[in-house]
Amino acid sequence: MNASTPPKRWKMIVISWLFVYPVVNGMFALLFPLLADQPQWVKTLVFTLILVPIMGVAIPALHKRFWGWITK
Repeated sequence: MNASTPPKRWKMIVISWLFVYPVVNGMFALLFPLLADQPQWVKTLVFTLILVPIMGVAIPALHKRFWGWITK
């Protein structure tokens, strides 16, 4: 990583979105049928308890992986 080249924010957003979109759709398909009888706050709690840690690990790794493109 080159510290002197600032990252393009829009490229970081694109990388993040390309990760989050399919993960969210997969979680909807897998989790929400299992939680169908639960109140919305429970669905949201379970969803975010799973999604946020995954994002916290995966998104920085993806940004590092694509850093050359992000800083072009």
